[in-house]
Order: sequence, then C-alpha cells, then structure tokens
Amino acid sequence: MSILGGATSGASIRTDPEHAQRVIEASRREFDTRHPDLKLPPVVGLICAYEEEDNIGAVLAAMPEEACGLAVTTLVVVDGGGDTTDRIAKDSGAVTFVLRENLGHGYALRVGYALCIEMGVQYVVTLDADGQNDPAEIPVMLQPLVDDEADFVVASRVLGRDTTTDRFRKAGVRVFSWAMSAMGHTTLTDTSNGYRALRVSMLDDIAYRLVQPQYQTAELLIIAMKRGWRVTERPTVWLPRASGTTKKGKNWLFGFRYGRVVLETWWKVRKEPRHS
Repeated sequence: MSILGGATSGASIRTDPEHAQRVIEASRREFDTRHPDLKLPPVVGLICAYEEEDNIGAVLAAMPEEACGLAVTTLVVVDGGGDTTDRIAKDSGAVTFVLRENLGHGYALRVGYALCIEMGVQYVVTLDADGQNDPAEIPVMLQPLVDDEADFVVASRVLGRDTTTDRFRKAGVRVFSWAMSAMGHTTLTDTSNGYRALRVSMLDDIAYRLVQPQYQTAELLIIAMKRGWRVTERPTVWLPRASGTTKKGKNWLFGFRYGRVVLETWWKVRKEPRHS
C-alpha cells in the first residue's frame, strides 16, 4: 500500500514518508488478518479519526446503509491515539483500519483512498468524526456523482447553514474560497470543508500526487481542479463539534498552515496537464 507521494517541507520523523510507510504496512497486515475476505460496496463513507471516542459513536450510528440506490459501508481509519476510538469503531460494525501511530489526517485519508481504489469502490464520501457533518446528507453529496454531473462534490456551509459562532473561522472560509476559486478559475464558496463526495476514478489519478500530512482538503481540491476534474458544491448544514475541542489548533495557526498548504500545492502543480 504505497500511496504516500514525496516528502513535505519541514517533515518530522512522525511524518517522514519512509517511516510512515513502515507504520502503514504493519497496520495493513493487522487489517488483513481482521478482514481476510473483505469486499466493499459501490459507496464508502470514509471517516478518519484521532482520539474521538466521545463523538464517533453517534456519527457511526447515523451512517446510512444505502444512498442514491447504492449500498454504503463505513470505513474508519483510526489515526493512532490512546483512547477507545478504535474499539468503538469496531463495535459499531464499521470496517476499521487502525494505524499503529498518529501519522496525520492526510496520511489517514490516503490509506482510506488506497483501500477504496484497490477494492473497486465507485464513490467515496469523506466526513468528520466529530459530529460537524450530518451523515443524513450523504445522498445530497453523492447524487451529482451518480448523475455524472461531477467528479468531486464539496459541501458548502455558505450555501447551506453554518450553526457555529466562530466569526474568524467563517471569515477564513470566505477568504480561502475566494483565493482557491481564483486559482481554479471557478466559483466555490467553501473550499476548506472536509465533507466531500469523490469519484474513485478521479482518486486513482490524484491520490499518489498527495503529500500533505495535514490540511489535505486544500491539496486534493487544488490538484483536482488543475487536472481538469469536474468540481461542484452542494449546500449542507455545519454543526458545532459534539464535544471536545478542535485538533486544528488556534485560529491564526490554522489559517497560517492552511494558507501555506494552498500556496505550496498551487506552485507545485501549476504546470500539471489535464487528465486524459
């Protein structure tokens, strides 16, 4: 399962690609032992979780078994941690891949993408483990893919409803959406939303190009736009975290790091050709 791409600037030993590859390979052996005859349906709801024991149970209980007439299975990639997130995910009946160490959200997502590509899944819907996305909206996110109107669907709390109260974050959503829309010569309103529906044939083109250990929302979207895949939005509700505090850090730090990923990614892929 080699889907790591190259090293990122300033990578630590925790996110060094060679170290991460060893962790993933060891974790994959445990996964294969636990799921020896695994087959996945056309749609996978992909949730990456790091120490979300207080929140993930309710999210998993709300995951649909069917959307847009297609069977749905939930895949949880547990990104290390010392709590009971992995046990809760397993007990819920979700297919669960447990990383031995905390590698970062970007690595966890790439593990999920690689499994879906390998096992012939058609569509992936990513959502958060903290309760900020409503699983009941998965059909809304999935429909443009099923209708062949898009390859990448981003949830929009701007077009829909944002029930949180952080004005700084809301302003940041609009600033980054404006910047990334300009880069992609399109109009998007919520480019930092992790609630996304993705065509797996698109992921097969893009996944190996991803390198960011965090903030992969921007990286994935920028590369998809540059490669010429069809991107659209759907209005959704954005809920407060069910409990606990965000792992993204303080607003200014999150904004700085997210902005750096946007600029680094756009510079790296500025000469990428369109997919064939």
